[in-house]
Amino acid sequence: MAIVLLTGFEPFGGSLVNPSEEVARAFAAEGVPGATLHSLIVPVVGGDQSGSAFHAVAESVIRWAPDTIVAFGESHKATRVAFERVAINLRDDRIPDHAGVQLVDQPIVARGAAAHFSSVPLRAMRDACEGEGVPAELSNSAGTFLCNELMYRVLGAIAQRKWPSVRRAGFVHLPQLPEQAAVRGGPSMRLADLMVGLRASLRVLTEPLG
Repeated sequence: MAIVLLTGFEPFGGSLVNPSEEVARAFAAEGVPGATLHSLIVPVVGGDQSGSAFHAVAESVIRWAPDTIVAFGESHKATRVAFERVAINLRDDRIPDHAGVQLVDQPIVARGAAAHFSSVPLRAMRDACEGEGVPAELSNSAGTFLCNELMYRVLGAIAQRKWPSVRRAGFVHLPQLPEQAAVRGGPSMRLADLMVGLRASLRVLTEPLG
């Protein structure tokens, strides 16, 4: 049985909610058939120090020894569920993180790899989501803020074999919720619809690892 760690971010940017947090909490309550599921809400804080998003994930990996990590994040521009292919070694922030840090044109890891690619079956996950009638896409940019940073750091830790149990990881950007769009405009998707598509996507991860 797969052991899956799901993560979502706390609200940021002045919003009172974050769809990634709502999704992570919903899956924590209902689980994923065929998998042992753990769910974590991470802070909107960069770096690898205590109190950062990555540090929270690293502690959870030690505690639960998952074989798969799927991180969720919010994109207020997204019109579809976006399965991210690649994370780049760059922080270029339009707003500060919750530690008050705002980096411009800075590497996430000095002298680190230029990029890391997702290792979950993205196309199958995208197809499963769309098969439930929920719009989805493969995306080639996770941005340059903390979603991209968390994806980069997690995949980097796997590449360096720092976490023996973890064999694959990926990142999924979610559209904002209707209540957020009502305040700040832009596209949105209902939580109920997100859950329908993501349930199908996560079922893909219950298939035996090769």
